[in-house]
Amino acid sequence: MKRAALVLLAVAALAPAADETRQQRAKRVLDEAVAALGGDAFLHMTDRVETGRAYSFYRQQISGYSTATIYTRYLAPVPGKVAVRERELFGKKQDEGSLLFTETGAWDISFHGARPFDDQRWASYQDTTLRNIFYILRQRLNEPGLSLYSQGSDFYERAPVEIVDITDAGGVTVTVMFDRFSKLPVRQTYRRRNPQFKDFDTETTLFGKYRAVPGGVKWPYDVRRERNGDKIYEMYAESVEIDKDISDSIFTIPSNVKLLPKEK
Repeated sequence: MKRAALVLLAVAALAPAADETRQQRAKRVLDEAVAALGGDAFLHMTDRVETGRAYSFYRQQISGYSTATIYTRYLAPVPGKVAVRERELFGKKQDEGSLLFTETGAWDISFHGARPFDDQRWASYQDTTLRNIFYILRQRLNEPGLSLYSQGSDFYERAPVEIVDITDAGGVTVTVMFDRFSKLPVRQTYRRRNPQFKDFDTETTLFGKYRAVPGGVKWPYDVRRERNGDKIYEMYAESVEIDKDISDSIFTIPSNVKLLPKEK
């Protein structure tokens, strides 16, 4: 009886609302996701601090590991542009180097100095940020030319999900799965042209272990990124805080740091 009830509940979860177009259904799913993430608290979140363990991978093997503290500040949205500043500080004492991202450039900062990203690495960061579902929900939903289309319902890892295509004015589509019960994003994919081989890479990000953050927002504590099915990055957060009024100095290259030539 219990199994039958669960099956009926899952089937009911897959049933579409009556008289909805594909576009209306997609809009409803995204509105529900924003509400589940905290509604106004999420939409008006000014900054965020995440601390945890970050891993990078090459050919499925760990190629790097560090304790990481990630500072993020949201700026006024600009259509098709990255409007966020981010600083990633490594080491338990935040003294083992860092990465700085602003709306105009990015730098790898170490004891040698601050070296600007090369053009390809900078473009990759911008692309990844613009396609991130949390950035889309927070910064891009009112962007001109953004279109939504529901692919309907399916199951992902035995859980019912809603699938939505989000296409921007540039024609890039991000396909996102939202849990039908929690309404939260669980998986996203999009294709990005590989500048070396002139074909396309499939970029996938998985989100899990959502927790309530003081201030009224829910945030995923586990994030995994894959490229063409190979794991390339994982972040396991241990703490997340929002609206901390982060100092401007966090997003500025220190005056005593040497400026180095751009990466080659």
